[in-house]
Amino acid sequence: MAYLLTKTFHVVFVIAWMASVFYLPRILVNIAEAGDQPAVRARLVLMGQRLYRFGHVMFGIAFVLGLLLWLYFHISGAWLHAKLALVVALFAYYIVSGRKLKRADAGKPLPSATALRWFNELPLPLLVMIVWLVLAKPF
Repeated sequence: MAYLLTKTFHVVFVIAWMASVFYLPRILVNIAEAGDQPAVRARLVLMGQRLYRFGHVMFGIAFVLGLLLWLYFHISGAWLHAKLALVVALFAYYIVSGRKLKRADAGKPLPSATALRWFNELPLPLLVMIVWLVLAKPF
């Protein structure tokens, strides 16, 4: 029972973090499109900062629960190493998104809205690979 509860909450907090991973770059697109509208830009930056903090909290909780699954319930396998490598890549992507937000807050230019839209698509293949590794445990 403890295993299933831990795993359930791990998945729930991962989903909450992924919402941040997907939405923060979309806020960056909106900031890039806001142009010289300071009120709109400021509101979007504030939304992005709140979302970024929320995402870090969700990641932290998901990480702790994942650590419990690994240490206490002895989940292991080569698939887990591959999954963790992809999670690290996804977390690095999230950090880069946060740095772009900080640049926008400092008044520095962002990449074009089109480039940010492409950037926004990067986490999807990583997520698909992570989910596949967890479900299939191919090695």
